[in-house]
Amino acid sequence: MSEPTFRTIAIILYFAGMLAIGWFAYRKTKDSLDDYMLAGRGLRPSVAALSAGASDMSGWLLMGLPGAIYLAGLVEAWIAIGLTVGAWVNWKFVAPRLRAFTETAGDSITIPSFFEERLQDRTHLLRIVCGLIILVFFTFYVSSGMVAAGKFFESSFGLNYLAGMLIVAAITMVYTLFGGFLGATLTDVAQGLLMFAALIAVPIVAVINAGGPAEVIANVRAIDPSLLSLFGSGPFWAGGTYLAVISSLAWGLGYFGQPHIIVRFMALRTPADATVARRIGVGWMAISAAGAIATAIVGISYFSQHADQAPTDPETVFLDLAQILFHPFIAGLVLAAVLAAIMSTISSQLVVTSSALVEDLFKIVAARVGSERTLQDKTYVLLGRLGILVVAVIAVLLAISPSNSILDLVAFAWAGFGASFGPIVLLTLFWKKLTNWGALCGLIAGAVVAFVWGQLNTPLTDAIYEIIPGFAINLIVAVAVSLATYKPNPEIEREFDEGVELSKVQ
Repeated sequence: MSEPTFRTIAIILYFAGMLAIGWFAYRKTKDSLDDYMLAGRGLRPSVAALSAGASDMSGWLLMGLPGAIYLAGLVEAWIAIGLTVGAWVNWKFVAPRLRAFTETAGDSITIPSFFEERLQDRTHLLRIVCGLIILVFFTFYVSSGMVAAGKFFESSFGLNYLAGMLIVAAITMVYTLFGGFLGATLTDVAQGLLMFAALIAVPIVAVINAGGPAEVIANVRAIDPSLLSLFGSGPFWAGGTYLAVISSLAWGLGYFGQPHIIVRFMALRTPADATVARRIGVGWMAISAAGAIATAIVGISYFSQHADQAPTDPETVFLDLAQILFHPFIAGLVLAAVLAAIMSTISSQLVVTSSALVEDLFKIVAARVGSERTLQDKTYVLLGRLGILVVAVIAVLLAISPSNSILDLVAFAWAGFGASFGPIVLLTLFWKKLTNWGALCGLIAGAVVAFVWGQLNTPLTDAIYEIIPGFAINLIVAVAVSLATYKPNPEIEREFDEGVELSKVQ
C-alpha cells in the first residue's frame, strides 16, 4: 500500500473510535439537562484531569507552540511555562472551591448560572451578559480549531483546506451533538492519551535521527545561539524582552476564566478529587509542553540540514517531522494525535456554548414569557443539540478564509475569557463582599478592554498581551463597585461559608 493509504487508514480508525465513544456516551446520557451538560457530577479525577488538559491544549500545543518556537526560539516557551504554572494554581485553589460552591449555590451547572446564584442577581443581567460573552469569544475559539483542522489536512494529505475543515467539523459535531458533556469528556481522555504518546515519540525519534541531543544543540547554536535562550538575543531587561516575557507568562491568568476547562472542576465527584486530578493534569501538561518545545528545537536542527524538506508553514513542523520519520501508518496515528488536540477542544467548547444558549439565555427568555414550566428536559436537551449545530456552522463560516494564525485566534479568545471571567471567578470564591453589580461592571469592563486592546495596533498594545490590562481593569472595577453597593446578606454569607467548609472535606 502507498504512504497516503496507510495514513488514511489510521485517520479513519481514529474517526471511527471517536464516533463509537460518542455513541456510547449517547446511550449513557439521560434526557436531563444536568446529565447532558455536566455528566451528573460524576467524573473521576483521572478523567477530569485528562479531559481538562486535552480540551485546553487544542491544536495550539501541536501546531501553534512548535511553530512559534521554530520561528523565534525558546523565548516563545514562556507561554508554556505561564500556562503550566497557571494550571497548577487553578487546580490547587479554584477547583475544590468551585466544585463545592456550585453545589451550594443552587446546584449550578454553568458558570453564568453559578454567578447568578452565588450573588443572588434577580435581574438576570449578569447571567445574560456572561452567556453573550461566551457566545462571542467561543465562536472565535471554535473557529481557531476549524482553521487548524483545515491546515492539518492541507499539509498532511494535500486535501483542499475547506474540505479538511468540513470533515473535522462534521465528525466533531456529530459525537458532541449526541454525546453531550460525557461524549466530549470521554473522547477528550482518549485524545489526551494519544496526544501524550505523540508528543513523547516525535521528539525522541527526531533527536535520534538528528544525531543525538549534543548534535541538535550544536546545530541550533551554529544557526543562531539566541534560539536557545529564554530571553532571545539579549538579557531580560533589554529592549522589550521583559514585556514579551511578562505577556507570555500572563497566559497563565487565563486559566481562571476558561469555561470549557473549569466546568471539569464542577463535574468532579467531590471537591477532594481535585488533589489527585491536579497531579495527573499538571504532570500530563508539563510533559506534553516539553515534548512540543523539544519538537520545535529538533525541527530547527533537522530542517537546517534538510532544507528541501523544510515546512512552508512553521505551524506544521510537528506534522512534517512525523511524516518524514515514521512508517506511514504510525505517522497516521501521530497525525491523528493532532486531530485529537483540535477536536477535543472544539467539542468541549461546543458543549459550553450550547449550555450558555440554553441554560443561560433561552431559559431566561422562556421564564419571562411564562413557558419555562411547560418545557421538559427533553426539549432543553434538543435545544442544546441545536445550539451546538448553530455555533459550529458559524465557526465554519468564519474559518473559510483564515486571515490569522492559529496562535493569534487562540490568544484573542483566551484573553477574552481570562479578562472577563477570571477575576469574577476568583472573587466569587474568595471574597464575601462581591456584589452582582460589581461582578457585572467588572465583567463588562474586562471583556471590552481585552477586545479593544486586541484590535489596536500600537507599540504598547503589540508589546503587552491584552489579558493583562483586561484582567487588572476587571478586578479594580469589580472591587470598587462592590464596595460601593455592598449590603450584608445573611443568606449569601451562609452559602459562602458552606462552600468553604465543603471544599475543605478530604
